[in-house]
Amino acid sequence: MTVDVPPEVRFEVLGPLRARIAGDVLNPGPVQTRVLLAVLLLQSNQPVSRERLIDEVWGENAPAYAVNLVQKHVSSLRRVLEPRRPRGTPSTLLTWTDGRYLLAVPPGGLDLHDFERATRRARSARAAGDLLAAAETLHAALALWRGPLCDGLTSPLLDAERDRLTERRFGALEERLELDLELGRHRDVIAELQQLTAEHPLREPLHGLFMLALNRAGRQADALAAYQQVRRRLVDELGVEPGPELRRLHTRLLTAETDPEPFAEAAPPVPAGPPAPDAPPDRGQPQVVPAQLPHGPVHFIGRDAQIDRLRGLSRTGPADPAAATTIITLTGMAGVGKSALALHWAHQIRDDFPDGQLYVNLRGFDPGDAARQWPDAVRGFLDAFGVPAQMVPVGAEAQAALYRSLLAGRRVLVVLDNARDSDHVRPLLPGASGSLVIVTSRDELTGLIADGARPVVLDPLTGADARRLLARRLGPERVTGEPGAVDQIVAACAGLPLALSVVAARAATRPGFPLTVLADSLAEARGSLDAFDHGDRATDVRTMFSWSYGTLRAEAARLFRLLGLHPGPDISVSAAASLAGARVREVTATLAALTKANLVEEQVPHRFGFHDLLRAYAAEQVEQDEKAEHRDTALRRMVDHYSHTAYAADRLLNPHREPLPVPPPEPDVVCPEVADRRAAWAWFTVEYPVLLAVVDRAARAGLDASVCQLAWALTTFLDRREARDDAVTVQRAALAAALRLGDVARQAGAHRGLARALIRVDRVAEAREHLRQALHGYAECGDDVGAGRAHLNLAAVSDRAGDDADGLYQAQESLARFRAGGSTVGQADALNAIGLFHARLGAGPEALAYCEEALALHQRIEDRDGEAHTWDSLGEIHLQLNRSAEAVHCYQRALTLWRDLDDRSYEAWVLDRIGDIHRDAGDLGAAASAWRLALALREDYVVAEADNLRAKLAALPDDIPDPGPL
Repeated sequence: MTVDVPPEVRFEVLGPLRARIAGDVLNPGPVQTRVLLAVLLLQSNQPVSRERLIDEVWGENAPAYAVNLVQKHVSSLRRVLEPRRPRGTPSTLLTWTDGRYLLAVPPGGLDLHDFERATRRARSARAAGDLLAAAETLHAALALWRGPLCDGLTSPLLDAERDRLTERRFGALEERLELDLELGRHRDVIAELQQLTAEHPLREPLHGLFMLALNRAGRQADALAAYQQVRRRLVDELGVEPGPELRRLHTRLLTAETDPEPFAEAAPPVPAGPPAPDAPPDRGQPQVVPAQLPHGPVHFIGRDAQIDRLRGLSRTGPADPAAATTIITLTGMAGVGKSALALHWAHQIRDDFPDGQLYVNLRGFDPGDAARQWPDAVRGFLDAFGVPAQMVPVGAEAQAALYRSLLAGRRVLVVLDNARDSDHVRPLLPGASGSLVIVTSRDELTGLIADGARPVVLDPLTGADARRLLARRLGPERVTGEPGAVDQIVAACAGLPLALSVVAARAATRPGFPLTVLADSLAEARGSLDAFDHGDRATDVRTMFSWSYGTLRAEAARLFRLLGLHPGPDISVSAAASLAGARVREVTATLAALTKANLVEEQVPHRFGFHDLLRAYAAEQVEQDEKAEHRDTALRRMVDHYSHTAYAADRLLNPHREPLPVPPPEPDVVCPEVADRRAAWAWFTVEYPVLLAVVDRAARAGLDASVCQLAWALTTFLDRREARDDAVTVQRAALAAALRLGDVARQAGAHRGLARALIRVDRVAEAREHLRQALHGYAECGDDVGAGRAHLNLAAVSDRAGDDADGLYQAQESLARFRAGGSTVGQADALNAIGLFHARLGAGPEALAYCEEALALHQRIEDRDGEAHTWDSLGEIHLQLNRSAEAVHCYQRALTLWRDLDDRSYEAWVLDRIGDIHRDAGDLGAAASAWRLALALREDYVVAEADNLRAKLAALPDDIPDPGPL
């Protein structure tokens, strides 16, 4: 059947259901209408019976008048999808024929059809040998997916198609990854495959591709370790061995085959293969090319003069990567659209910066102390480049130096959004580079301009551009039909794009309201947002927020104002549910309503944030509209959500740690289930900036017991992330809280926690004093295990100071306390420390006995981390006893465990030691192999260990043989 369908109609089902006309997103209506539309789309251009639609929408619960309801939903859809169709004329889009409904979708009108056509084209291109075209086509096809099919809707057809198409999507994804590998892009896909295998741990083809990518990148040891991880997972969870394809790939890697195919059915390889596995990675290149730009504004209007200036300034940027960085400042009042212009322009020029795009919202004008400081931004940029935590140096200045080193000689686009002043961003500016930096701020940034930055100043939109924005959002007919009302709205919004967008969103959701009503409402409700009122009428946006807030349903208004209690920068659905004391399903729907009203933004899937002015407004409303006791209860629920989830996650990361007595959470607190160690690490990583802010928020609210619990729960994560400065800050907050509580046990634990953090930043004198106070507290409350840990920490202080005799004494004291307290893991740790200090004092046989006893205890309780450290100690002892073969054996055992635990820092350390042993024995080939593997873990980072390894390799002859993998 051929029908005349408006060419601008487009439907999207690969994610939440969306319908568009000429680019504008439509509101199809309530859930039942959306389900009906989704079913018609999946059967597009085919007639669907009324009975089938009733079954899909209501199933067995269909009401007696379901036929009438179907007619009502169809009529509603026709009005939404064909707003310009004159009344009384038949629909050309959704028709009734032969007792069935037919939704006509033209070519290019449905993203699912586009996806299927693209996958067919890609396979044809691959069959023809055009691998590049096939890969690019699949990249484009997969970019159409925004989430599960018709996410949030359910029916028999939708559920079945969702499963089928999810498998189709995975098939296309795996084929695309295979093509990327065949095209030599193995380094580009490693990070993606690492994330995919973590999210889908039982999907063997992904693991095979991950192993192959690691092998081609010269990381054969990591590829073999990846196989062991998936094998353990399959055996533990399903009781089965990996499939034959994965086992075959593993065998080929073991035989050092340079370029094995992942599976038998893989397409023929590209003639020009990748480098051999033992080839070192290119020096100076980051492991990851960051692409951090958020989605650009959809309804961007105007700014022609500023864009012309930006175009000219960007062209004047240096073509030589070693030349000076170009810095552009975008300044203007709050809500004037600085961020929108920065992101719009950044997306236009991103392809000119092949080495990556960095973005950070510095929140310089957030209320209180919520601004993101430059050290946090630097650390985020290092993470974006894939710098492992163990390779990040101690101290903010050293981290900033590493960041500048990574950018040296590269072309990177850096967007620093919402800076407080010039000093807020100076440490984030690259040095000599062909990069471009865009800084937005309400401050004039005169300091940066004096240093040579190029200024671009934004004023409010002109009246013409403001009307164009409204016309884009509401349709030109509606705007031209009420010119007087539009003039009033434009005047009330003072040309601020933020305010205009809020008004347009409200008007779009009420298409039947005359714009005069909205203009009158604005005039009656005028006010000012005091925290951002600088005497300029254009900064007055409270009117917009209060008007939008006043239209919310009660539950949405309550959640919006309660979000003002959250410190940011963003919030998960479960945290919002805890804050509101409501169910996750209810809060999900409420957050969707707030997102639709442009009062919150879903910045990444299932995480929501505020514009800074909206956060200020929400904070005002919660103070004004919520009773103090209700605010306090909501705040306690929110803090309990984080403290109890963090505690559960820490128990997975460090299961042998002595547990902390934890009271039950407040009623109605939602704590997400953390399934395993990988999930725990992922949760901490996502919530990391929030957790730091919650510690501060809880301390200011007087929730001191929660501050202590949060600090305890964050210890393992901050240690392994090497976030040493943050660890000191958090532990100082815990000590202050414990002192306010007057709780001796908490004070002892906080003194010890702070001491541990101080040791890691080499402040050993201060750490020793806190440990002495911890011992006093443990003695007062009779905690032998805590005292044992404090003595073991004092042994670490002595080790840093080179006092092995005192270190041995402290380790012996810790053993006595652990035995008195009945802590097996503590005894094993203490025995290992005693053995190590005996070895350093020259008592090799005694050292060996102590460490072997420690090893047996660690193995008995299955403490793999403690076992790895003990094998390392045994290696050092055997080396002192001139037993090189035994030492290598012990170091290999430690190496296997640390690879399994993904502790790259200790892995590199042991490989370095193994290389030293082989060199001293005259086996230069084995030494070189070990050092190359160690360097691969440290390459590209300005650290002393990497320089030392390069020096060792440079001292070797050029013609030494390669003995194969270690």
